Amino acid sequence: MQITGAQAIVKALIEEGARTVFGYPGGAIMPTYDALYDAKDTLHHVLVRHEQAAIHGAVGFARATSGVGVAIATSGPGATNLITGIADALIDSIPVVCITGQVFSSLLGSDAFQEADIIGMTITATKWNYQITDPNEIPAIFKKAFEIAQNGRPGPVLIDITKDAQVGMMEYISAHQTAKKSTTKPKWLRKPMINMDSVHKASQLINLAKKPIMIAGHGVMISGAEEAFIKVAEKADMPVVSTLLGLSSFPVEHPLYKGMLGMHGNYAANILCNGADVVVAVGMRFDDRVTGDLKSYLPHAKVIHIEIDMAEIDKNVKADVAIHADAKEALTALLPYVCQNKHDDWHQMFVEHHAKEYDVVIKNETKPAVGELKMAEVVALLSEKTKGEAIIVSDVGQHQMIAARYYQFKNSNSHITSGGLGTMGFALPAAIGAKLGVKDQKQVIAIAGDGGFQMNIQELAVLNQEGINLKMIVLNNGYLGMVRQWQELFFEERYAYTNISSPDFVKVAEAYGIFGKRVVDRADLEASIQEMLDSPQSFFLEVVVEQQENVFPMVPAGASISDTQLSVGG
Repeated sequence: MQITGAQAIVKALIEEGARTVFGYPGGAIMPTYDALYDAKDTLHHVLVRHEQAAIHGAVGFARATSGVGVAIATSGPGATNLITGIADALIDSIPVVCITGQVFSSLLGSDAFQEADIIGMTITATKWNYQITDPNEIPAIFKKAFEIAQNGRPGPVLIDITKDAQVGMMEYISAHQTAKKSTTKPKWLRKPMINMDSVHKASQLINLAKKPIMIAGHGVMISGAEEAFIKVAEKADMPVVSTLLGLSSFPVEHPLYKGMLGMHGNYAANILCNGADVVVAVGMRFDDRVTGDLKSYLPHAKVIHIEIDMAEIDKNVKADVAIHADAKEALTALLPYVCQNKHDDWHQMFVEHHAKEYDVVIKNETKPAVGELKMAEVVALLSEKTKGEAIIVSDVGQHQMIAARYYQFKNSNSHITSGGLGTMGFALPAAIGAKLGVKDQKQVIAIAGDGGFQMNIQELAVLNQEGINLKMIVLNNGYLGMVRQWQELFFEERYAYTNISSPDFVKVAEAYGIFGKRVVDRADLEASIQEMLDSPQSFFLEVVVEQQENVFPMVPAGASISDTQLSVGG
């Protein structure tokens, strides 16, 4: 039976398991949208208001469901508007498949209307990309795209499809049926084999360690290694710390959990990481925000690095033992060789360092008696009200660090944010994607600053359109807060263009048909958060917080994590 390439695209998406896609139509992708019209009972299309929101929505969907997100855009500006989100997905290892329309193949390279070389532009921003000019390629290319996106270290792929490939006729032959006849697995489906010598060497280091630490990276959740990670940590009695994207992979209430690493991480986690004699890093890439000055990082430690992406091993930090493998498989193989152990004195050091942070920072931020509202008390109260069970989707800035520090994540895969790229405007569309993924099974709450929220504020229109019950909190301090903090500390308080005016957010929300509320007084905060959580519909809550509040602890740029400061000047 002959069908068009556009119909083949829809058929391939359904065959690969896609049920929700995010996109925005345009001329070069119009045949595919016409085919989507006939498949609306099977394939749900979410019309965003900007293509960047399509890719962020797909990322939020993928993160919340542990599946693959799909974003669709037209050629030219539609395609280029995806690039920021594609780069974001690459550095944070998120499986998304992006589909862009393209001009007729006969016009390629002619600077035709809305032509852009999206393949050339996204070579370094994707895990793989490909341009289809022949409709007969569609089934196999889509199968390959979904496989590459979600296997190994996940990441974004992009398929650019010329208009003639969409309107051309072809006979659809399932790539899955063809693959069953093959006896050879394609290279992108082959997992690295575990080197058991490396596993034995790692276990020896762990068993002899006096001050070991385990670092949970995003790869723990990607591989589904949470249970195996806990078992290894418990057996060896190792303190556990987390990267920003590793948050929620290890229960915060677990006695072995010691907090988050990084520029605004927990004091004990940062300081004592540099005092460890063995560091077991799982599914993380030793980002500069975690390591600080590499010359002074882990001066006494033997490093065991478990990582599926060979390119990350020895890239920033030299591993004494490298285990190139899937995290779950590596930890499962390691567990039998790890001895039961106790490190009471080492744990006590974490208790003492945490007490310093509590007295200087945490107590004053979460339980202020007087003064303006603080970001931390809002997040701490939200965590208490939701019992740590919501999915938190944060934007980028001071509020992001506060959400990461003070929300008590109870469930795995419940923290979604832009980590490596730090993309402002991420929270609202990503939260929409996450909510469409989990539906009514979980509460999804977007937390943003007044700057970042305005970058994709138009996506409020999607909430009523899709009938979504999403909760949104904007912590409004009237500044681009993180930049302002740096200007205060390192640029002699020269606040160059960081004071930002905003619209009446509540009225804007109401214009989009969403109930909104503004909180200024501490006395109104608890009841307002409860009202938001109890609402059967989307709810927007603006909380006016202290204008010139700083986020501490802080590792100054270029400094050692041993120099983590609890306050200005120390």
